[in-house]
Amino acid sequence: MEENEKLITRSDLLKTIGQSVILIGVGAGGYAAWSNVTSKIAKKTTKRTATGYPASPWYAMAIDIEKCIGCGSCVQACSVENDVPEGHFRTWIERYVIKEDGSVDISSPDGGIHGFPEVSDENVTRAFFVPKLCNHCDDSPCTQVCPVGATFETSDGVVMVDYDWCVGCRYCIQACPYGSRFWNEKKRTADKCTLCYHRIKKGQVPACVEVCPTGARIFGDISDKESPVAKFVRENATNVMKPHLKTGAKVQYKGLSKEVV
Repeated sequence: MEENEKLITRSDLLKTIGQSVILIGVGAGGYAAWSNVTSKIAKKTTKRTATGYPASPWYAMAIDIEKCIGCGSCVQACSVENDVPEGHFRTWIERYVIKEDGSVDISSPDGGIHGFPEVSDENVTRAFFVPKLCNHCDDSPCTQVCPVGATFETSDGVVMVDYDWCVGCRYCIQACPYGSRFWNEKKRTADKCTLCYHRIKKGQVPACVEVCPTGARIFGDISDKESPVAKFVRENATNVMKPHLKTGAKVQYKGLSKEVV
């Protein structure tokens, strides 16, 4: 996190930790009140640009479910690029198998990193793959519950974790409605997808986008009407995961069906 983006001072950090301990003792009601206060500290106020987005660039991703073949290349690339601990995933793939009786089988063996076995059940009407990752919400629950501002949104729309500031309370992991955060035992911090922020700041695309053999992942500056992601969203019917939560998710899907959870 850049110096001018830090949300509280180090002295405030110590005060916050003390207050958090007190409120945990008070119970869930006390913590709810405190998280409401800290969410106002963490939430940046931004003015909309002429494009309708808070800033330009404003990074986003789109995923074409109809193109995903479940090969696992994206998961492998992410794991190598970001040194993701074994058994954890910043991005993963789920397979949905819809049966004739209407039941749904959802699987994600090893996050889909090695692909998927053939579907052997004959009573299947259809099957499809859904890549998942942090949705980089503009109004994210994770930033709202972080008591020290270690989880924050950059000026270009990417939700990040400041590993130096994270105190390991894990509230953000519990708050994420998409299950996209995990505890990194090596770092002793919360961890998740960063859209390969170190790459996009150099003009590159995220590793998962670069290696996708079918072009199922589309990335770019959605505030730029000529960017690949802006064109894709404009030309296709897309939706976000769990739209009823109104989190301002920046990952949009084409072909998202009702069975996807």
